[in-house]
Amino acid sequence: MPLNYSELIAKELGITIKQVDNTVTLLQSGATIPFIARYRKEVTGCLDEVQILQIRDRYAQLVEIDKRRIKIIESIKEQEKLTDELEKQINAAVSLAELEDIYLPFRPKRKTRASVAIAKGLEPLAQLIFSQKDIDVNLKANEFVNEEKGVTSETEAIEGARDIIAEWINENQQARQRLRNFFNREATIRSRVVKGKEKEGENYNSYFDLEEKLQKAPSHRILAMFRGENEGFLKIVINPEKEKSIEILENIFLRAKNESAEQVDIAIKDCYKRLLCPSLETEVRQIYKEKADKEAIRVFAENLRQLLLAPPLGQKNVLAIDPGFKSGCKIVCLDKQGKLLHNETIYPHPPENEVKQSANKIQSLVNAYKIEAIAIGNGTAGRETERFIKSIHFDKDVIALVVNESGASVYSASAVAREEFPEYDVTVRGAVSIGRRLTDPLAELVKIDPKSIGVGQYQHDVDQNELQKSLEDVVASCVNAVGVEINTSSKQLLTYVSGVGTALAQNIIEHRNKNGAFNSREELKKVARFGGKAFEQAAGFLRIQNAENVLDRSAVHPESYHVVKLMAQKLKCSVNELVEKEELRKKIIPEEYVTEKVGIPTLLDIMSELAKPGRDPRKKFDFFEFDKNVHNIKDLKPGMILPGIITNITAFGAFVDVGVHQDGLVHISQLADKYISNPNDVVKLNQKVKVKVLEIDIDRKRISFSMKGVE
Repeated sequence: MPLNYSELIAKELGITIKQVDNTVTLLQSGATIPFIARYRKEVTGCLDEVQILQIRDRYAQLVEIDKRRIKIIESIKEQEKLTDELEKQINAAVSLAELEDIYLPFRPKRKTRASVAIAKGLEPLAQLIFSQKDIDVNLKANEFVNEEKGVTSETEAIEGARDIIAEWINENQQARQRLRNFFNREATIRSRVVKGKEKEGENYNSYFDLEEKLQKAPSHRILAMFRGENEGFLKIVINPEKEKSIEILENIFLRAKNESAEQVDIAIKDCYKRLLCPSLETEVRQIYKEKADKEAIRVFAENLRQLLLAPPLGQKNVLAIDPGFKSGCKIVCLDKQGKLLHNETIYPHPPENEVKQSANKIQSLVNAYKIEAIAIGNGTAGRETERFIKSIHFDKDVIALVVNESGASVYSASAVAREEFPEYDVTVRGAVSIGRRLTDPLAELVKIDPKSIGVGQYQHDVDQNELQKSLEDVVASCVNAVGVEINTSSKQLLTYVSGVGTALAQNIIEHRNKNGAFNSREELKKVARFGGKAFEQAAGFLRIQNAENVLDRSAVHPESYHVVKLMAQKLKCSVNELVEKEELRKKIIPEEYVTEKVGIPTLLDIMSELAKPGRDPRKKFDFFEFDKNVHNIKDLKPGMILPGIITNITAFGAFVDVGVHQDGLVHISQLADKYISNPNDVVKLNQKVKVKVLEIDIDRKRISFSMKGVE
């Protein structure tokens, strides 16, 4: 990697050049981000996943800039206009905007007003006027009147010269950069309704007449305005004060007070209106769209992480219900591993009202399949079904919980679901997904396209490639943070394990089906195409709970097993005893085991794992119930204090489900008693909270909540 890349990235991230170099080397060798963050701390200087991601993305961005740099140099060379000074200037550019500014005068042009004027032989006149010498402009212009070349008058000659000057100003690097800085600092975004679209675009009425400083406009508002513009309801204009912009240009280009300078000033105003302002508005639009995209993607990614790492109930026999009225409630029974044992449909709600028959059926299934928990989808008829289930008397303790079913319908219609349950319809698959989501949210949610889970804002408006990449990074991070039990996990879950991917995941499943359960990590090497590199990347994240070697159940990487064995030898005990007995572990002095490859960070991780091998980093499952007296939006009254669950977090607040089939908004201003800029600083997805009802708009199905002063 060129030295300037390392220096630039290191300076931007506040880390050392060596950390950047080593990280890039690891990434280029095929190492994954979770692997680097977990098992190569000595090499990177303990960089975390976020920093490694930043290095990866910035490096890729610089590579793209370099590709453009090479093309620009080649283009100018072909024109035989490349000088040593110009090449040095091009090589020093660190942004695409800077590169394009340098290249602009050399860019092959389509027919422009300036090129037409040059073809008429007016460039010498333009140079003379631009020099702002004290001349009689009309008299000089008369020398360029030439009907054969299409210049029929002095006025035409002067206008053509001004067109050429306007293009020179537009292509001037200093002018563009000064004005670009002014746009970024002072531009205003103005939104107006398109005439005649007032009624059709009513959803955007907040933006029918809005004006604010672009720098201060929040990302969600920018995305909303751009969406309204794309749909044809709004007209958006972004620019700073015209007079001040022109003043900046005048300060650069006006050097005299005479006839020539007056013509240059006319060219300046024309250039700003016709060339610079539209160009920089397009540029600043793109910059702020990218910023807004980045913020929206960050919010989505953070929400997804919280959802994926939601506490699992754990291995239980579960009865799952996908509720419905007319179509009935689809019921499935799952064993502790999530295997489908039974399915059928009951009709406890109108119009059938088979309450007694349905209750008897539920009791029978709970007894027959030794059900420990009942999972109820939170969609249509969810609260009614919850009330029905809780009215049933069971002979033993059975917990009943409402589960967020967002994305379950997407899964049920997916190729993954069809492959897993080819003989069942979408209703059965959806109910299975609800049940599994209770026992292990991560294992089930990885089967669904993250964009379909519904925890973002303006997800269809942002750069889809960047969104997909970011969400895949989050899923991989979560899967590897938790670890995967290789003998029970699905192909989809295995796919996200560091170094595995789709093909190897399929090979693992096929090997498992053919040869039975894996007994050790070493057996992974027998899987087709599971080579040394894949083993290095994956082994530490794969768990074998019933393995004879206790380290195979932990996050200790096989490359470090020898260190643990050495610890046990020094203490004259077995590795198992080292795990079982805290008094033995207390005798270990990590510094005694430092080598060239194994440093203190790895040794501390090993010590942590020996204390709790294979510990699940997710929080303990927390039970929750909605208010029993509230079932639909009409039950809500201002001032009510209600328990709820955070279902989505955006830049402008958080949405809360209080069990009325319509989430309400806690605006960012109502999240805490003090000012906050980021809702994630106060609440997390799936967090249990208490909210106060502020306003209810039944017609528009809008609910406003507050968490201020609510305990």
